Amino acid sequence: MVRAEARWVRTSARKARLVLDHIRGRSVPEARTILAFTPRAAAAEIDKVLRSAVANAEANHGLDGDQLVVASAYADEGPTLKRWRPRARGRVNRIKKRTCHITVLLAPAEPAVERRRARPAAQEAVPESPQPEAEEKPKRSRRKQKEGAAA
Repeated sequence: MVRAEARWVRTSARKARLVLDHIRGRSVPEARTILAFTPRAAAAEIDKVLRSAVANAEANHGLDGDQLVVASAYADEGPTLKRWRPRARGRVNRIKKRTCHITVLLAPAEPAVERRRARPAAQEAVPESPQPEAEEKPKRSRRKQKEGAAA
């Protein structure tokens, strides 16, 4: 696993998570394409982290960047900068400038293996047994049911 982290990014963790949900589990080229066309501001920051993780993989571990998959991507909350804005009659409104720490983990892609769902031999050999038919009772109309109950 190769990792890259950007700390104290000036966006809220909630907004970053919306973008990270799109790239989790995707290949690196596919994730880069998604981030390039995502209009949210957090996408640019996440793209920087993704590129850093790929550079770490290539430089430190000798891996091919296009053969990697985004194994995990998450955003933790960072410290909140507290600011204030003056309002009428000597009052103050508090402004919370939230930050987050974005982490991206990359792993080598597993080769595509065709998976067949093998049925056990016992199920194939046993034919389905016919269900015994239940005797049907003649249906009575509601009026006849009421008449029978009243009598």
